Amino acid sequence: MTTPSPLRVGLLGTGPWASHVHAPSLSAHRDVAFAGVWGRRPDAAQALADRHAVKVYASPAELIADVDAVAFALPPAVQAPLAVEAARAGRHLLLDKPVATDPAEARAVAEAARRHEVASVVFLTLRFGAQESEWIAEQARTGGWFTAHAEWLGSVFAAGSDSPYADSPWRREKGALWDVGPHVLSVLLPVLGEVSTLAARRGPGDTVLLTLHHVGGAAGTVALSLTAPPAAAGVEVTLRGTGGVTSLPPRAGGAERPYRRAIDALLESVRTGTAHPCDVHYGLRLTELLAAAEASLAQNGAAVSTTGSGASAAGAR
Repeated sequence: MTTPSPLRVGLLGTGPWASHVHAPSLSAHRDVAFAGVWGRRPDAAQALADRHAVKVYASPAELIADVDAVAFALPPAVQAPLAVEAARAGRHLLLDKPVATDPAEARAVAEAARRHEVASVVFLTLRFGAQESEWIAEQARTGGWFTAHAEWLGSVFAAGSDSPYADSPWRREKGALWDVGPHVLSVLLPVLGEVSTLAARRGPGDTVLLTLHHVGGAAGTVALSLTAPPAAAGVEVTLRGTGGVTSLPPRAGGAERPYRRAIDALLESVRTGTAHPCDVHYGLRLTELLAAAEASLAQNGAAVSTTGSGASAAGAR
């Protein structure tokens, strides 16, 4: 696979995540030419483009036609169809999580990427953090894990929140399950293996409590929330097994460094033609698991099988 040098990357999206993470990282990366931006709000697109001295595109199609790869900072329902369009044009994909909230839409992106042989990476903060990724790899090598407990408790929607993401319509609609659930699953799956069944129950606010059973026999519990009181917020993952007890190291710094590592991963995949573990097909699997959790919530916490492509009721256990 021929790698353009530098790789021309366009950014779709101009919200807080694009402004604070995507655009600065693309602009500063020495192996990327940040081509420009498109956004649904022309004034925001112009402001972001001016800040980084890049072009404003009038439409996604215009941007896609002018670049080698497309970075996405859009709601999942907007991201998925545009990612299909970009893949069909032969553009590599640097996607945000979740790829989509509908498995059929995520599957369409994965199929387009496969058919048109484009590289893809889904940005997951914990998987691309330096300390976190090393810890995940070490625990996967160690094995023998019996159980896990994970929490991602945010305060985006807590009373008095000044989070820039509090006004995000898709986060308001889909909640913590879809916003931070992909991050937690991206840590547990490489360590404990595939999920065979899961069950989900609601807690206070948008809190969702998951019970996971993995094909290798391990079991885990997960608590996800964007409405936790600020004093209770935090991210924790603890594993227990034959090797003892270990916990994910605390997050260090913001998301810019992990995003730069995601750019590196996409460049390597483009150069070698080798799929990255966090490619669009992995993103599809995360969407399938989260859709299975929604199915369990709709069935009052019934266990749902997650094997195969799609979820089916397995009955309460």
